[in-house]
Amino acid sequence: MPAVMERRRAVRFKFQLPLIVRWTDGAIEHEVAAVSEDVSSRGIFFFLGERLKTGKSIEVVLTLPHEITFAGKLKVRCFGRIQRYENKVAEGSNAGVAVAIEKYEFLRKS
Repeated sequence: MPAVMERRRAVRFKFQLPLIVRWTDGAIEHEVAAVSEDVSSRGIFFFLGERLKTGKSIEVVLTLPHEITFAGKLKVRCFGRIQRYENKVAEGSNAGVAVAIEKYEFLRKS
């Protein structure tokens, strides 16, 4: 059996975390709730109810659990771009979306 080359450079965590996903279309701001399928330091995979253009800027807010941070829950705002869509489909969604994280910031506890 031929070896399969792994393209990922970051460890993926299979956590279903609640997400707030935001993007703009012109002057219209969108915000929807979603749930992650997996997360890493370089990207997030989740299902979205509509398809956005590949390369579209997107913001995702999530709370990382203790199992990832080892220091308690940590709320993070990620800024990235839609990398690709996959044909995995969940109820109420069009497709799975992979977002490449370009930068992120830690949010203060409120």
